[in-house]
Amino acid sequence: MVKITRVGFFLGEYWHSLTERNRVALPKRFRLEIDGTEVVLARGNGNWIEGFDQNKWKQMVQQFLQVPFTEDEGLRVRRRVFASAMIVELDSQGRIVLPDLLLTWAGLKGKVGEELAIIGVGDHFEIWEKSLYEAQMTRKS
Repeated sequence: MVKITRVGFFLGEYWHSLTERNRVALPKRFRLEIDGTEVVLARGNGNWIEGFDQNKWKQMVQQFLQVPFTEDEGLRVRRRVFASAMIVELDSQGRIVLPDLLLTWAGLKGKVGEELAIIGVGDHFEIWEKSLYEAQMTRKS
């Protein structure tokens, strides 16, 4: 039996199906990197969902709070970062419910039974519609 240990980063590329109740199982490797039973989900910079351990989320967003909300840039960034952010809970089987707002953003609304790409990106993870992720990965720079 292989022992999986915590490394402090979200690593790897996994394929999991979206269930009828808009749930998806997080890979065991990712669950080890999460303190507690809640994660923060938010819109990505493109059509994907970003997921964070709450403690890492709190550290990351501090930089956005340094720019005063009274400045246009500060307000724009805060809206982008905080408006779509939602806390979701891991169930006993390691699944999370993907909120409708984020499902729509990522093109996953109505994709029950289809495989999603769940990828590690170091300090966070991303959830993609499989074909969009595969197209992104085959692009030449």
